[in-house]
Amino acid sequence: MRILKTYSAQISDYIKQALLKGELNPGDRVNEARLASALSISRAPVREALQLLTSDGLIVSVPQRGKFIRALSRKEIADAYAVGGVLEGAAVSSCREAFTDRDFALLTDLLARMGDLHEDKPDYAEQFANLDIAFHDTLQIKAENRLMVDQARNIYRRMSKFLLFRHWPKVFTHMQVVRRHETVLEAVRTRSCENIEKTIRAHYAELGERMSVFGK
Repeated sequence: MRILKTYSAQISDYIKQALLKGELNPGDRVNEARLASALSISRAPVREALQLLTSDGLIVSVPQRGKFIRALSRKEIADAYAVGGVLEGAAVSSCREAFTDRDFALLTDLLARMGDLHEDKPDYAEQFANLDIAFHDTLQIKAENRLMVDQARNIYRRMSKFLLFRHWPKVFTHMQVVRRHETVLEAVRTRSCENIEKTIRAHYAELGERMSVFGK
């Protein structure tokens, strides 16, 4: 069972990397037998991996047709980002008094690293995705309601990192992206519950509105 779990985790990572590289796209069919053959493994761990990815929302199972990479509608994208903003805003405001100078220094450093990225590099979107996730994870790391944090993370990572990440450079310029995150950090520094929640909700709502044009 442990070996099966290990293989299924590796296959799950393989599929996620294929999404990041553009080898798989939303709407593509994922063939269990073909994947097992390509990786020279049995179908059992492939089946387990696809079940995990279905639970994560990256894959959908269509009766009589098979399994497909999830393709989101415009409304699903906008709604999901809106929900993510509400959850993250509540999570960050709940731990606003716990932020230290060291936390703010780390967040500032992440923004500086974002600013140093170059849009013309082929891995720009992936590098930015990793820094963006690190920034938002740091904002929520001290929140005590882990269910709230996990739900916010799942929504954001599923869409932004794996399903829509390649569109990021199209919706904001590089410096707009940095400034938007600076605005969030400034709100957190105020330690105002109302200001933090309002700013983070607006951050996600605007992103969701712009990203929704890439929905089916």
